Amino acid sequence: MSSRFFDNPHMLAPRQTVKTPLPGGGFVLNSPEPLQPYARCVGAWLEHWARETPDALAFAEPAGPGRAGEWRRLSWGELRRQVGAVAQGLLDLDLPASKPIAILSDNALDHLVLVLAGMHIGRAVCTISSGYCRLAQDDYSRIHGILQTLDPALVYASDAAVYGPALADAGLGAVEVYSSGAERRPRALPYARLAASRETAAVMQAYGAVTPDTHAKYLLTSGSTGQPKVVINTHRMLCANQQMLAQTLRFLDAEKPVLLDWLPWSHTFGGNHNVNLVLRSGGTLYIDDGRPLPGAIDRTIAHLRVVQPTVYFNVPRGYEMMLPTLERDDALARRFFGRLRMLFYAGAGMPVSTWQRLEAVAARVRTDPLWMTTSWGSTETAPAVTFASWKLDRPGVIGLPMPGVSLKFTPNGDKLEMRVRGDNVFPGYRDNDEATRAAFDEDGYYCIGDAGHLLDEDDALQGVVFNGRVAEDFKLTSGTWVSVGTLRIKVVSALAPYAQDVVITGHDRSEIGALVFLTEAGRAVPHDEMAGHLREGLRALRDEGAGSSQTPVRALLLPDAPSAAAGEITDKGYVNQRLVLARRAAEVQALYATPADPRVIRP
Repeated sequence: MSSRFFDNPHMLAPRQTVKTPLPGGGFVLNSPEPLQPYARCVGAWLEHWARETPDALAFAEPAGPGRAGEWRRLSWGELRRQVGAVAQGLLDLDLPASKPIAILSDNALDHLVLVLAGMHIGRAVCTISSGYCRLAQDDYSRIHGILQTLDPALVYASDAAVYGPALADAGLGAVEVYSSGAERRPRALPYARLAASRETAAVMQAYGAVTPDTHAKYLLTSGSTGQPKVVINTHRMLCANQQMLAQTLRFLDAEKPVLLDWLPWSHTFGGNHNVNLVLRSGGTLYIDDGRPLPGAIDRTIAHLRVVQPTVYFNVPRGYEMMLPTLERDDALARRFFGRLRMLFYAGAGMPVSTWQRLEAVAARVRTDPLWMTTSWGSTETAPAVTFASWKLDRPGVIGLPMPGVSLKFTPNGDKLEMRVRGDNVFPGYRDNDEATRAAFDEDGYYCIGDAGHLLDEDDALQGVVFNGRVAEDFKLTSGTWVSVGTLRIKVVSALAPYAQDVVITGHDRSEIGALVFLTEAGRAVPHDEMAGHLREGLRALRDEGAGSSQTPVRALLLPDAPSAAAGEITDKGYVNQRLVLARRAAEVQALYATPADPRVIRP
């Protein structure tokens, strides 16, 4: 990316922030640029583009397995027509007003239309991770608990054969709707019947009654312990956050973005950040039915041979799985990187090794440097709080607060806990007043649970560095704090390309350990050879001289991959540290056993 792009204020917002000290050692960061007016509701974007560019491509999905390069497409005008029809069908059902629509399927056009139709008429929608049903192995207790907490008026799923069994004994009084196989379920409705409704004036009447504070979506927290909390997302949150992004990434208003995106709509990254970015800007989103998993990544690669994105969003695991193909196929790399304005990562920290490999392959096929960047936020902030709108040299910096956001840093132990206030912050958890009260401090800031610090204490413009989850960190028996998020990235980088992820151990113990999930390539290496690589990586970390709080001194190679069915790995491809520690308590005990377990590797 040429310097003219970074230096052009019409393309990117200039780097700017105001630092205000607070008593006790904390401070607040704010953008000096005020937040400009934003849309009343999400549906306003759809109405606008359906009028202005009705024939332009809005969204597309793969036509089906074995039909690479073929897409089912919706223009902005056709998308609006289908949303109106389904919205009318929902109104005709006369559903209880206070109950949401629940969706149990992967990303697809029918799924998208139903989400937009619900929001268009003021009906909250909740997309639930499909993994709760597809990977449940006949134990549907968790999805049943989620559905009973939501108490939806209507439940949609793409295929009754896949999702119907999970709903059979859920104890719901909800209407069931399926795109295929509705005849399998008693009294279920085919989605086609909703889509065949004839829109009346009632749709626009309901649309006109939607306010910024109307509930647009309910999203679920990760729920690593117990049932997830239900996060209220209002139209104000979603629309304000996209205005913040538009004032930061100004090229979005000059060049309509093209996305190829797999990130699940049950998460705020895919469902809010990326989908809404396309809705606001009038761009195009191709739905990627691939995943950062062995075999499934091949679908992503096949789509990249056809679609040339201008902005690309992924999690670090996704890039790691794409890299081997990009590194050996210059034609694919040239096509992938050819039109990219921005390559974006979030959802987890990116190892330096992954960053460097991406830079190296891009340098072979394009003359302009590759702009890799990131943002930071949460489900409760719609999601973006900060953005790095300048050229970064390496991962770690998460940017600066966007217009309209106030970011407070409060001392917490030996860290600075970050807290957020702004129009993009949620009003609370649905039907959970206790959790809502606990989520905000005395000044109305949302306590997000993450830590951060300035890269340069004397120059705030250098940006904020992410410093891990406060709740994940722990103390060794020496009283030394261990920053799990920071250490995890260091260990994964030291063990590249063999470590998919690591889980850090050592709570209430004298030494740090690590459980190591290997990549597919790592599992193919003989154990003794792999143990040698691990020992060498641990030695390299020790020799950096970072001290006991940043140096694992024992590790265990896990023979299997993290279990998606058990929730050890999320839809976005990162490992749930706390859940792995709980499920693999025996392996943690083995790490610290006396006499030493022969499987334990020490540097």
